[in-house]
Amino acid sequence: MRLLVVEDEPDLRRSLARALADDDFAVDQSPDGEDGLFRALATDYDAIVLDLLLPRRSGAEVLEGLRSAGRKTPVLMLTARDGIEDRVTLLNGGADDYLTKPFAIEELTARLRALIRRASRHPEPIVTIGDLQIDLARRRVYRNADEIELTGREYGILEMLVRHRGSVVARANLHEHLYDDENELMSNAIDVHIASLRRKLGPTLIQTRRGLGYLIDA
Repeated sequence: MRLLVVEDEPDLRRSLARALADDDFAVDQSPDGEDGLFRALATDYDAIVLDLLLPRRSGAEVLEGLRSAGRKTPVLMLTARDGIEDRVTLLNGGADDYLTKPFAIEELTARLRALIRRASRHPEPIVTIGDLQIDLARRRVYRNADEIELTGREYGILEMLVRHRGSVVARANLHEHLYDDENELMSNAIDVHIASLRRKLGPTLIQTRRGLGYLIDA
């Protein structure tokens, strides 16, 4: 899943990006509200981490611009303010969740994954397809209680297809959601991962629609 982190404090921004990347997110970074809004409107992110106090445009202004453009991307706000009125203002302004600084990265990650599940209409963490169980919260896949080991990219592709179950997901969309701006990607990278998933999960789970993309229709 691909995230945008908009935070003006360089050390915090970089540490958040590293920690989220270690948790298999593709992460783009932005240092101010003007650039953050541009990126948020230019790319279909799975979620955005948005600091409230930013140069050039505040986090509240970025959020307003995003929602005014009709974008429903889940947004988790970071704020040093912990008053009830401040929190109500954020949520009424279109934020999906918030964290008060300082916070634990584990909580940030858990909240982001919950937001993404809700946005994709999979609020429950366990999805069952035939004899497979996909734990969206723990990022684990099981067949009859036996865990199937997947790489981070393989799981990311599977999760994307599960989130859009019954619909074709274009190869370009998989690229966009799984790789950040700094990744140099082989042209056949998605095909290689799909082939590996079929070996591990069975040849019929992921279907190919030639010229269109892939889908799980089970």
